[in-house]
Amino acid sequence: MSPQHLKSTGFASTIWAIAWAAMTLLEHKLDLANLAMLLVLASALSSLWLAGWTSMLVSAGAVLAFNWFFVPPKFTFTVDIYQNALLLLALLLVNWIIAGLVIRQRHLTQAARTLADQEARLRQWGDTLRDASDPAAHAAALRMALEEATGTPVAVSVLRSLDEQTDKTAALQLGETTHEQRSGLSLCVREGHAMGPGSGRYEQLPDVYLPLRGRRVTLGAALITGLGGHANGPQLRPHLQALCDQMGGALQRSLITAQEQQAREQAQLQAVRNTLLAAISHDYRTPLATIMGAASSLLEQGERMDADQRRRLAAGIVEESERLARLTDNTLQLARLDAPAVILRCDWESTEELVGAVLQRIRRRPDGSRVQVWVEPNLPLLWCDALLVSQLLDNLLDNGLKYSPADTLVELHAKCDSEFLVLTVSDRGPGIATSWQEKVFEVFQRGENTPPHSDAGPDRGAGVGLAVCRAIARAHHGELQLRARGEGGSLFECRLPFAGGGLTPPTAQVPEAQQ
Repeated sequence: MSPQHLKSTGFASTIWAIAWAAMTLLEHKLDLANLAMLLVLASALSSLWLAGWTSMLVSAGAVLAFNWFFVPPKFTFTVDIYQNALLLLALLLVNWIIAGLVIRQRHLTQAARTLADQEARLRQWGDTLRDASDPAAHAAALRMALEEATGTPVAVSVLRSLDEQTDKTAALQLGETTHEQRSGLSLCVREGHAMGPGSGRYEQLPDVYLPLRGRRVTLGAALITGLGGHANGPQLRPHLQALCDQMGGALQRSLITAQEQQAREQAQLQAVRNTLLAAISHDYRTPLATIMGAASSLLEQGERMDADQRRRLAAGIVEESERLARLTDNTLQLARLDAPAVILRCDWESTEELVGAVLQRIRRRPDGSRVQVWVEPNLPLLWCDALLVSQLLDNLLDNGLKYSPADTLVELHAKCDSEFLVLTVSDRGPGIATSWQEKVFEVFQRGENTPPHSDAGPDRGAGVGLAVCRAIARAHHGELQLRARGEGGSLFECRLPFAGGGLTPPTAQVPEAQQ
């Protein structure tokens, strides 16, 4: 007998003892009906602690004892008048009704507690599946949940793929099983139906096999050992199947997500290949043809040319080579940034040093003097890939110089806006139509407006530079946007978070910048 049972029996015995003592003391002060009320009260209170049938037997014995000790003639089971017989019969029925109601209430309470436990287990199981992404972790958690619900050994078999349904592909199996049980698990997975007692299939089996069902697919099975002989087996089966179905759905979602990720990576790789092929076929041939033509002229007719002609051809070769090199850098950088899981070489960089290096390079160009720079003093350090940010500024400044009149300025501003570094490059060119303000950031797209007063012809741009700039900004968790200037021209604004890597920037500040 358990301690809890002993404690309940002690409470009931105490109540009956108090009741019999009270009836003995009050026998000559109360009539028989009032004494019977004490008996009813004791029976009702004791039924709260006694088991159902025990309470009814004790109540019946109490009625007989009441007849023996208190109903005339005393110390016999005979009754002298019909009213006393009716009293004893009513007393017995009332005691049994009270005991029956208590039993029913106790069963309802137990059923409600069981449902609450199952609901809590399903909710906890759902939380586990929502937070976990590894099917192995899912299987281990399912096994624990099924064992907790049934109290019997459980084995779980999980498939590794949506396309593989045979036992050879059941890559994950948890729990001890016999050869026959493994065959049962495989059969359950193949057929996608429960097996064992209560399932309508293979009723003679001692164990129950439940499928892990997804949407039109079965991704495993669970073996509940000895559930056929379990006292609450039929009541537990819907709950156990619900746990298994949640597992099947989670496995299917996980596998579909993995397939989508794989397909996305394949699509990105294909996009990179397409970008490289398009760049070669779209823009590489023009500068190559110019270089080959100039070089052939120098080789075949150089002796008949004067020095100025040879210099112009050589300058053309240099210019087209630089253009080809810039196009190659941009294309390769775009391919790198489009690749899945790109890794930047970030460090804490000074904005003034980044801008200074870019300005030093741009000054070497014949039109480099048109660039003017303003850097706000005491800017925080920027967590970035210095080469990429420099390439971004190079492309924006080159774009401004290329598409603006030769007698106008191209301005670069760097300032702080809360947690962002704001870099703006503006020019006095013809601007870009509103309908093209997003298209210019797409690969091999150029604005419709051709600068009438610059030497930049329609073939001067490859349509890669601005796409690379936006890719660089987004790789740093920033953004690059194009806006039209009120006074004419275009303004490119790049916002980069100072702590793009989520790190705490150093406290060191850069010295005051120069104009």
